[in-house]
Amino acid sequence: MAMSEAIAFDTHRFIKRLTATGFTEQQAEALADEQVTLLNANLATKADIAEIEAALKSDIARVEADLKSDIARIEATIVQVEATLKSDITQAKHEITKWMVGFILGVAAVQTTLIVGLLS
Repeated sequence: MAMSEAIAFDTHRFIKRLTATGFTEQQAEALADEQVTLLNANLATKADIAEIEAALKSDIARVEADLKSDIARIEATIVQVEATLKSDITQAKHEITKWMVGFILGVAAVQTTLIVGLLS
């Protein structure tokens, strides 16, 4: 990454200020080079940010697609469970109705037997 990509850094001005305060030109140039290296290594460029933004958008789109897929599977499972429950409830109603009819007929038979026994 070139220096102009990260930040405009005036190395000439930097060196002049350092030499004006007592640094040798060699020391000032070494510091300027290191400063440029640090800036270039640690600052994100517009291209870096655009790359990260594109990657994030891609990740978000993938997560959204995964969520939609998961929601569709969950909805399908809910529909299946609902159908199974309705079937089970209908079957239980039939079983209870058969049991109740048998019980009522049994009670009626006992009552009829008792009444016939009392009348005889």
